[in-house]
Amino acid sequence: MFDKIISGFTANTIQNLVLDAGALYKNFDVASDTVDTATAKLIGATRGGVKFSAKPEIRQIAVDGVKGAAKGMEVIDSWDTSISAAVLEVSQATLALGLTASQIDSTTSADYHIIKAKNHIQTTDYIDNVTYIGTLSGQDKPVIVQVYNVINIEGVAIETKDKDEVVLQLTFKGHYDTTQLEHPPFAIYYPKGA
Repeated sequence: MFDKIISGFTANTIQNLVLDAGALYKNFDVASDTVDTATAKLIGATRGGVKFSAKPEIRQIAVDGVKGAAKGMEVIDSWDTSISAAVLEVSQATLALGLTASQIDSTTSADYHIIKAKNHIQTTDYIDNVTYIGTLSGQDKPVIVQVYNVINIEGVAIETKDKDEVVLQLTFKGHYDTTQLEHPPFAIYYPKGA
């Protein structure tokens, strides 16, 4: 009888856990911002955490006579990169982010900001980055995930219910920069020594 417990759990496990939901920031500068100094860049409180996805589209190059996938014959055709969250804070800023291409009129009305969608996307509608910052167990520095040149691709849907809050489901899709086509539109900052 084999009674040895086999597990991936080691003394290092506690050092490599990303804990809790973390937070989302707009245009966070890793070189100069900190969690304490960038509170104005917070997108808002979330419900259900944050989801980051970086999925390559991989194509197998077919070769006559090879009856299946051949090692080394895959190429990456593209990257589908996004970061998403259900945002609880319904503000003029989060509504404008949700509308992808919008403008805020703060002068026409003395009582309201008027948020209007546009029928076209301009380069100025793209956000430089949306950044997730989360706690890494056993570390003083957080784990940071940035997605670059983003727009929300979900639009805005508002559903109200008794005994519940409205959440805005925002999915920010990353886009290549014309000056950096060799780099997919995301980066993961993982603390050294972790």
